[in-house]
Order: sequence, then structure tokens, then C-alpha cells
Amino acid sequence: MKLSIIVPAFNAEKTIHQCLDSILAQTVPEFELIVINDGSADSTEEILKDYLSRYPGLLRFQTVENGGQGRARNIALDMAKGDYIGFVDSDDWVERDMFPKLLLLAESEDCDIVHCDVTSHFPDGSTAAEKVYRPNCPIASAGFANNMVFRRRLLESIRFPEDKLWYEDTEFTARCIHRAKKEAHLNESLYHYRRGLPSTMNNQNAMKNLDILTVMEHLEDEFLPDDRDDFEFLVINHVLLDAMNRVQSMDVPEKKDVLWLMRAYVHERIPHLKLSESYRKESRNRRIIMMMHYAGLSGLAEFILNMKNGRN
Repeated sequence: MKLSIIVPAFNAEKTIHQCLDSILAQTVPEFELIVINDGSADSTEEILKDYLSRYPGLLRFQTVENGGQGRARNIALDMAKGDYIGFVDSDDWVERDMFPKLLLLAESEDCDIVHCDVTSHFPDGSTAAEKVYRPNCPIASAGFANNMVFRRRLLESIRFPEDKLWYEDTEFTARCIHRAKKEAHLNESLYHYRRGLPSTMNNQNAMKNLDILTVMEHLEDEFLPDDRDDFEFLVINHVLLDAMNRVQSMDVPEKKDVLWLMRAYVHERIPHLKLSESYRKESRNRRIIMMMHYAGLSGLAEFILNMKNGRN
């Protein structure tokens, strides 16, 4: 079996048809599709039964008690038989040649990981190309698992964090990239990411953003002390920039406390930001926003970002 494609599904009746149809259109000679129905309360299970009747030798699905995306993916990983593993979320879809192209590159270059770029789709109908790769900085690709294929041997001792943690993709992909002997990038946007639906990152739950600190604490054991630069890259990009930008944009009373805890974590791990090699390698604009958050000026960071995006 060349490939196992894993889809966790929770209340996905509105989007799962497009997702599954895009996967079933792949021209990989030998692959399996594993769907974990994560305790859906809508018609997801009935839809999956219909697909199973039409693709009995290709699709497998299992219904489990709701336990979160990380747990659903781990259940599927224990079922998977493919030499390579790919993930697709049930509200997204892929180009019909995504997995053939990624597999071809993985096998021809003998890679543990291969990834492609992503197209984001917004509720207003607009789209944006998302570049997920920086030359000479492999760890920059950590954060999103669905635009990749992974050699299954690489995943023998790696699983997603469970307990319904946010940012589980960040922890999983960071570990995979850190342990991979070789990876490659395909400079094509082949994965379609539907943004703006009620999901992990689209709500006002500021406290759940503190899960990123739990993830970073897990990754300390993975990266330190030997790979401090890569660890600091993860901290400044995923905590100091992305998570703090997200929380600062919220209108909730606990925002101030959450930002303080995030900033305290970064100060403890990186006492002198300007001396960090990872920080010094960032673009000038990104360094400015990072320093604003680091100095406790998150409101000013938001103002600068809004000015840049034409919101003021």
C-alpha cells in the first residue's frame, strides 16, 4: 500500500462531500482513505455509510466518541497501512493531482516529508496563496499537517497531542520535521483550506490560545538543548507573533491576562530577544511586531498591523 489518507470528521455534513470526492479522485495506484467520525451529531455518519457502500475496497471509517481532532487522527494512524501518510480536514479539499505529485517527489528524492503550498478560501469568496516553506529553514514548515505526506516509518514514535489541545498540528509537524532525514517542497498550491468556519482559530476563546504554551513546553524536550535556534524560531513565530496577534484582536475581558502569560513565557525562554539568531533572521516588519509584543505593547502592534492592512 503506497498511501493512507486520514480524514477526521466532526459534524461535517455540509463539507464532507467535496472533501471525500476530491480525495477519491486521486490517481495514486494504491491508496486507502480512512475517516474517523469523531462523535458527530449531524448526518456525517449516514453520509460515510453511503460512501462506504460505493467504495468498499477503498474507504474505511470508524465512529468514535468525540475526543478531538488529535485523538481521531491517532486512531487512524494506528489503522493505516500505507508507506506514506497524508491528512485532509473534512471541511477542506485537494487538487486531484496533489497526492500523486507529492508521492512522486517523496519517492524520487527518498524523502521523509514532502509538502506543497496552500490556497486559503475566505467566506467573502476571496482567496490567498499561503507559502509554507522557507529555503534553508526547514522548521518554518511546522504548523500545518495537511499539506504534507509523511513516511510512515517516521511516525512510529510520533503522535498528535490529545485532550482536545489546540495547535496539535504545530507539535506534530515540528517533531516530524526535527526527526526527518530529508524533506522537499513542491512549489504549487495543491491544498485548499477553508477559513472562516466555526473552528479552532475562529472564535473569541482567548484562554484556549494558552494551549500553545503547553505545546511549546512539550517541544522543549524535543529540541533543547541541542537545537535552540529552531526552538526559538517556534517560540517567536507561534507564540510571540501568531498567537499574540490573534489574542490581541479579540474583544474579551481575559485578553490582558492571556497576553501577559504568553509574554512571560517568551521572556523566560528568550531573555534577550535582540540577541536571538532566529529573531535576527526575521524580516524587519516581523521583527517590529514581535518586539512590540515582547515589550508589552500589543495594542500598538495591532494598530500597526491594521494600518498595514488598511483597516484604519
